[in-house]
Amino acid sequence: MKFEALPALFSLHVGSIRVEPRRITARYTVTRYDKTTISADLIYRYQEPVFQPRTAESINLASVILAQVAMNYGLFFDEIIFDGLYDPADQRFIREMTENTSREIYVNKLLQPNQFLLPPYNQVETVRRKTYTLAQIRFENTGFTKITQSRPFLPAEPQNFLILSSGGKDSLLSYGIIRHLGYKASPVFVNESGRHWFTALNAYRYLGQNEPLTARVWSNCDRMFSWMLRQMPFIRPDFGRLRSDYYPLRLWTVAVFLFGVLPLALKRGSSHILVGDEYDTTVRSRFRDISHYNGLFDQSLFFDRRLTRYYREKSWSIQQYSILRSLSELLIMKILVRQFPDLQATQISCHAAHNRSGRIYPCGACEKCRRIVGMLTALREDAGRCGYSPGQIQTCLTALETKSVKQIGPDAGHLYHLLARDGHINRTTHTLRLARRHEEIVHLRFDRRRAFEEDIPELLRRPLIDLLGKWTEEN
Repeated sequence: MKFEALPALFSLHVGSIRVEPRRITARYTVTRYDKTTISADLIYRYQEPVFQPRTAESINLASVILAQVAMNYGLFFDEIIFDGLYDPADQRFIREMTENTSREIYVNKLLQPNQFLLPPYNQVETVRRKTYTLAQIRFENTGFTKITQSRPFLPAEPQNFLILSSGGKDSLLSYGIIRHLGYKASPVFVNESGRHWFTALNAYRYLGQNEPLTARVWSNCDRMFSWMLRQMPFIRPDFGRLRSDYYPLRLWTVAVFLFGVLPLALKRGSSHILVGDEYDTTVRSRFRDISHYNGLFDQSLFFDRRLTRYYREKSWSIQQYSILRSLSELLIMKILVRQFPDLQATQISCHAAHNRSGRIYPCGACEKCRRIVGMLTALREDAGRCGYSPGQIQTCLTALETKSVKQIGPDAGHLYHLLARDGHINRTTHTLRLARRHEEIVHLRFDRRRAFEEDIPELLRRPLIDLLGKWTEEN
């Protein structure tokens, strides 16, 4: 299939933006080549007033939040129209990140095996281009022509942190560290309308009882993503029934949640937005001579830096970063379970989790589950404390003897080394190939590729490194 033939639909229009004190909506309208249309509303809802509906600042912020879902589809429409209040910084950001996402989706979703694709989209030609977005991106303002934009400087408190929270180990550890160091910590969860919320529910309930600054933003973005998939004629109609550890099409996902929490960060005067990303999520790769970020751009330090630059362009006193970038996934788990066992007990890192008697439990069968069970077992900790049954633990360990985990080579090698050393997995062709001792996995790693010490603000740098250093095996 020729690259230029990828657009399958005529236009995507994001408009009819409505702003209320606790709620924002935008109408997504897809127009097909036969000129028929279909529409659905993207919604964000807040527990407290965060918008002033008649002000340019609130309308502008709502416009940018509601644009994020659409930035996944630059390859598949002839045009994408953003109809709202967007300033030059917003327009640059949306164009640039849509282009980056188009390249990532082209390489990681179209050129590589993807069980969700129908022919001929699973047979797309490889081409190198200066740009990959095929849609013409246009900005309009049909609803707010009488609103004058300004850019007031918004002061923030230097010791005020907002943690983008999910119920997984990374955000739990980030919150625990900030709380331990005595700074103001707001764990903010994005409550997707579907079952993905199960992943966050245990942690949200626990923190809601113990941390007054805990907050929740509700959104139907997961339903919007599914709705968009149903409009794509090249996606298998039964995509919802296929079990996979990957999304069928999208790769601009973290920003959909991140922009949703920005109104709370601005209202609360947060100077820092923390995302939970570890050492192995900053990747630069080449596939058939096309550079890309391995589908992990929105978890990379490049993403954090681009967002921080965007905040500065908006005159917001916010820096975005991860305090975990020097840590392997195994070291994150070790520090969480031993330094903050109360938080680790609420951890769910499974997107197929289920509700039983008012508590959420992991499925015990997916790749994430076998990775979590494997790490806790390798650390000689009980995976049962965060919901795994003895049978699930054994199933996961048995699965590790033949199936891999989504970690970079040294991380996976050291995990298998520890499990084999203690007799938790049998020596199979698979485990013998992977099991290798890599001592760097259990040490802090600052370097010029993945983890810059200078990306951590000075007020946090020394106490953070001292705390993390306590848990490396060299100490």
